[in-house]
Formats: sequence, C-alpha cells, structure tokens
Amino acid sequence: MDSPVSPAGPRVIVIGAGIVGLCTAWHLAHGGARVLVLDGEAPGSGASSGNAGAISAGSVAPLAMPGVLKQVPQMLLDPAGALHIPPRYWPRAAPWLWRFVASARPARVASIAEALAALLYGAMEQHRLILAEEGALDLISETGQLYLYRDRAHFQKDAGGWALRQQHGMRVEFLEGKAAIQALEPDMQGDYQLGLFIPDQGSSVNPLRQAQVVARGVERLGGEIRRARVTAIATEGGRVIGAMTEAGLERADQVVLAAGAWSARLLAPLGIKVPLETQRGYHVMLPEAGIALRRPVVPADRKAFISPMEHGLRIAGTVEFGGLEHPPTPRRAALLLEDLRNAFPQARTEGAEGFWMGHRPCLPDSLPVLGPVQAWPGLWCAFGHGHLGLTGSAPTGAALARAMLGPAPNLDFAPFAVERFGSRARHAS
Repeated sequence: MDSPVSPAGPRVIVIGAGIVGLCTAWHLAHGGARVLVLDGEAPGSGASSGNAGAISAGSVAPLAMPGVLKQVPQMLLDPAGALHIPPRYWPRAAPWLWRFVASARPARVASIAEALAALLYGAMEQHRLILAEEGALDLISETGQLYLYRDRAHFQKDAGGWALRQQHGMRVEFLEGKAAIQALEPDMQGDYQLGLFIPDQGSSVNPLRQAQVVARGVERLGGEIRRARVTAIATEGGRVIGAMTEAGLERADQVVLAAGAWSARLLAPLGIKVPLETQRGYHVMLPEAGIALRRPVVPADRKAFISPMEHGLRIAGTVEFGGLEHPPTPRRAALLLEDLRNAFPQARTEGAEGFWMGHRPCLPDSLPVLGPVQAWPGLWCAFGHGHLGLTGSAPTGAALARAMLGPAPNLDFAPFAVERFGSRARHAS
C-alpha cells in the first residue's frame, strides 16, 4: 500500500539517480518525506545500468587484503591484469594506492569486514521488499553464484578472502573436479577443476530495468525525479540548505549526496576531501551466445562475471584507473571475451554489442561513505560502494531513511563516516 507524502514531511533532495540514490529516495518517500531526485542523466543510466547484476551480501572481504603490496608492481605494469593503471595515471593514483595498501593490515581488514557484514546483512531481503511493492520480483534470480579456479594452488591466493567471508556466515560448497562443476553448469568446458558454489547469493537479470522500476516507485510514492545537473551543494549560515542546478537553487531541509564517482567534486568546495577514485569497469553483451547459464559464473583468473540476463549474456568486470574524463580503453573490453572463452570456448562471440564502460566509485578501504556530515548539518552521504553498488543500494537506502526520519536503524554509521579521512570542513565566514 502506498505511503502518502505528508505535507509536513521534510523536503529532501537526493543528488544522484543511480541505484543507491534511487533506493534511498524510495525509502525516504515511503517514510513520508517530500523527495526530489536530481541528476543530469536518466535514472540508472550510469554504472547502475552496466554492472554484472550480482547481489552478493556475503562479499565482506575488502579489495585490499594482507599481502596486497606484492601485487602493486603487477597492477602498474601488466596491461592485461585484473587491475590496470596506465602509466599516465600513476602520479594521480599513487596517494590512493598508498591508502589502499595501508588498509590491508590484518586488524583493519577485520574491522572493514565487520562493517560490511553489518551493512549488507539481509541485502537480498531488502531488494525483495522494494521489488515486491513495485510488482517486479521477476528481476531477481536466486540461483546462487559459481566461482571457478583451475586447481587448489590457483585458489590459494584468494583463500584468505574466502575464509573471511565464511567467518561472516557465507555458505560455500566446494566442487572438486570438472564433472562436479558441470553438474551445476553443463556448458562449462574450460580447464577448471575447482568450483566454489555460493547458494545464498543472487543476481539481477536486468540492472537498468531494476533502477527504472525503483525510479517509478519513487514517483508512485509522491517523489519527483528531475533531469538536472547539480553544480554545487548550497549552504547558508553553516548548514546545507539545498542544491544549486543550472536553473538555480532548489531548497531542502536535508540533502543526500549519492552522486557516485562525482561525489568528491561536490564535497570539495565544502572543505571535505575524500580519496574517491573511479575504478572503470567494462562489459560486453552477447544477445545469442549459444550457451545456457543458470547463474553468474566467475572465472577467477581476472574475476570477470559471466551473467545470464533477460536480454542476453553479459560479461562484466576488469578494473582500470583512468579518471572521469579519459576515453574508454577497447582492449579492456576485449579481455572480457577472453575470460568468456576460458570457461566457455564454444560460446559464440560474433554479434557482440558495443562494449560499455562505467565508473565505479571506490574508496581505498572498500567502505562506502554513509551517514551525516558532522560539520555541515543537513547533509548526508551515500556514495563509494565500489563493486557492491547494486548489492548495497537497498540496505543503504533503508538504513539512511530510518536515520533521517526514524526510528533509528541498527546500523552503526561510525565506520562509514566521511570524517574517517580526516577532512576539515571550511565554512564561509
């Protein structure tokens, strides 16, 4: 049943119409707020449209695990590696990489996993809640995910991350031998002898349509979504009062910054510096690949996701540093087809649709920025989910809306606070 927007409800502007901003707006509107979503692009058209579709509540291991320092030279020098930093971008990436390596201390890794486990707990149920109300449960597939390793030695380099996930409740079934893997995915013909089946994970069969469904839900609940680029967060008297667009000032009682990889640019004029990087991800769509997959399959070589979707097969992944302005790198997308052939050499790749590139907003400790900004009353953050944007969107929206409207959520925002980066806000005199 619709929750009517109360005339007395707070007016809230959400900056960003990606899946995180939309889920936050949905919960705010559902809770009685008068919501306006502002974005220069159509809802869900950025990274939210092109992701792998994975919903992975158990993915609590940060990207920086103990021993990551040994991998940095390969990141810098191997253009075909899972993570690539072009030489022109080394100077800009260096401070981020330093923080990334520093976050790989065992004690820090444990605390990061604890925080992610708290945020992502019940993520599938949170997605189901929204989609059930919007009549779109067909968007969710709950057939698990399958990771492929060539052998036990290949698996060993990731063993620490899997152990951490299992410590936080992830169920993992080890499939020994190719026949055991093919019992789940008969078309897998590659040279992989170890499978890790994660039965409790799921996926979206169309991330763009999912974002559009949530956007329509925001409007159904009385919210407004407007195509307008935000140029600045508006302040007055030491607090945030709204957002500036090219058409002028939009006033609000509270503002939620959910602008993904562009969020740091809007915070900088407020004196808040955040080490936010775009880890550029790619995908290729095959409308007729000639193979049948029952669930996302992830060859561990470069950790590309091969995901069945309602409009074909999507191969998504790779990580490239390159900023927000530089053009895409076609070679990164071509590597995805190699990942597909490693596991499914019989797949048809002719007719591949033009490759896509999007900007994942990533922080060096793998934790998003969530919650209120202490120095600027009226401002809340919800960005930086990295590779877990779709997974974290629904639980983020639920927690943030409760923190803003009540009752208070169970989630502790302290590990996600923007203040963890030591920024000092600058107020106009």
